[in-house]
Amino acid sequence: MKKNVHLTLLSLVIFTATVFTACNQPPKGDDAVITDKQTASEGVGQSFKLDTAESHVRFTGHGVGKNHPGKFKITAGEVQVENNQITGGDFQIDIKSMDMEEDGPMIDSKLRPHLLSGDFFDADKFGAASFEITKIEPYEPNSQDTSIVDGANFSVSGNFKLKDITKNITFPARIDLDENKLEAKANFDIDRRDWQMNYGNDKTLGDKFISETVNIELDLTAKK
Repeated sequence: MKKNVHLTLLSLVIFTATVFTACNQPPKGDDAVITDKQTASEGVGQSFKLDTAESHVRFTGHGVGKNHPGKFKITAGEVQVENNQITGGDFQIDIKSMDMEEDGPMIDSKLRPHLLSGDFFDADKFGAASFEITKIEPYEPNSQDTSIVDGANFSVSGNFKLKDITKNITFPARIDLDENKLEAKANFDIDRRDWQMNYGNDKTLGDKFISETVNIELDLTAKK
């Protein structure tokens, strides 16, 4: 009987440790390609307005053994469509709308204000970010390039402006489009240092190290 109890306790400990470790593993998105600013697409055809209530940008920053996910609101945006093809589009992000998914006084009183400070987003000076499409091409996965986004069918390139710094990023996305509605999903990683966010990115800091990699999830809905 004691042997069975010990085995049960051991199994419980292993299970708890596995779950705890998995919860603290950083999320892994597609590797975004980051280059210099490109010319925006012309954007001709019918306009689809972004539904700001159904659309958002989710981010996850992480340090040693801890993840910090949150969301930003999208304040406005539109996508242009002609002959059932996306020809252009853009959207704006409210940085001050940052909503952390974790609960607790430390999150509200320390972490969120720190992320909005000059060490990271500098939201008082740069309260908005933006993304404008520069190119969309069909995406075809292969043995060397397979998106984690289920059903990814397009490769999206666009100028991402943050803290008055603009870089072009390319990532796979799933885009579903009919005559009245467009839905797009993407999950990719960027290097925050490309937008001059360098705070805490020193591995000599030990358990205070903050990774340069930030995971981004886009969930967009636009309607005619």
